[in-house]
Amino acid sequence: MKKWLYFSAVVTLTALPFASLAADPLSEVNTSQLRPAGTVSVSGAANLDDLQAKLGEKAKEQGAKGFVVNSASGDERMFGTATIYK
Repeated sequence: MKKWLYFSAVVTLTALPFASLAADPLSEVNTSQLRPAGTVSVSGAANLDDLQAKLGEKAKEQGAKGFVVNSASGDERMFGTATIYK
């Protein structure tokens, strides 16, 4: 049990720095002061959280300040698209 606790703590702490490198998900209200700059798409995500993280990373690579998820689909290998905003 202790090994599982330590393992999950290490995985969580390791993932934290990567979360700050991704663009932020935006709501429709937050996009009013930004301009749309294109779309990004990803595939192979394990779940919705993973899909959102991958879309955020890809948006950040494109120089986006944020993104809005347009679509998400799939079961075990999810794919989705997002509009990026700069």
